[in-house]
Amino acid sequence: MSKNKKQKTEDNSQYMSRTVQIVLPLLILILCIAIAIPVLIRPYEKISTFTKIAFMDNMKSSASSGLEIVNNQIDTEYNGKTYSEGKVTIPVFGEQYAVLEIESIGMSVPVYWGSNAELLELGAVQTTSSTAAGSGGNVVIDAHVNTFFNKLNKAAVGDKVTLYTQYGRFTYEVSELIEFNADNKKYVLPAKEEKLTLYTCEMQVFGSSEKRVGVVCKPVEMVYYNQKEAE
Repeated sequence: MSKNKKQKTEDNSQYMSRTVQIVLPLLILILCIAIAIPVLIRPYEKISTFTKIAFMDNMKSSASSGLEIVNNQIDTEYNGKTYSEGKVTIPVFGEQYAVLEIESIGMSVPVYWGSNAELLELGAVQTTSSTAAGSGGNVVIDAHVNTFFNKLNKAAVGDKVTLYTQYGRFTYEVSELIEFNADNKKYVLPAKEEKLTLYTCEMQVFGSSEKRVGVVCKPVEMVYYNQKEAE
């Protein structure tokens, strides 16, 4: 082999070696990022950046407030006698009083009465400043976007929403898709007419969002398990 060819071969080898030294770490970095991103955005990971939900009750911990969580068995297949008007049972703070289902998007979520950080780890929550289902007014329920309401943005106008409680079954239909800022209370204020408002934070990969997204639902059928007491 001539001296020039030998030198050229050595130069090529050095070039390839430097290229591998530069490219290989970059490939490893890209692979690590590709693995990390799905972990960061997977729906059920408890990421603290999504814990800002607007208009909730004061965030009280069970250690300081003595909160007692009650997990009730909600019958979603009740086939007993029903009534078109009936008795509404107001639960206590921390009690599971409903199961929320949106069959079209495969969502089934326990609902707790009252709102704090501990209850939001267990399911959706209903602020006590709103009305209980079936009693007239605005039923306001929210949950974390990275857990129980991660599919809420897939709901469409016309979808059926069912709220099963211990005292009745309440069926709604999505009538409006909503977006609003965290400081805008328009959709969570009390109302005279019966409606169901569901909302959560806008999904963000990093950080938290001040935007809220959700749906407003109109009642379709109100079914009660106990007759209304005579006044």
